[in-house]
Amino acid sequence: MPKFHQLLLTTLLFGVGLAASAAEPTEAEVRKVDLSAGKITLKHGEIKNLEMPPMTMVFQVPNPGLLGGIKAGDKVRFTADKVNGAYTVLTLELAK
Repeated sequence: MPKFHQLLLTTLLFGVGLAASAAEPTEAEVRKVDLSAGKITLKHGEIKNLEMPPMTMVFQVPNPGLLGGIKAGDKVRFTADKVNGAYTVLTLELAK
């Protein structure tokens, strides 16, 4: 991989990591999982870092590994941010 691409990838991953660490987890109920499209529909509480009230909406999930074992009806905790103009799930786990 050329050095420029390595630097770009490192910068992008570092930026996503910072966003994930700054975002407070939000509780939600999974309404739908679309593995092939890399999307999840969540009925969520307030997302403070996005100044978003509770609602049901679709999020992009760039890491398909996050969706493994998640199904409609599950209670989850997640962090999200706006990445390249799209609301994107950064972390996702089953609620305890």
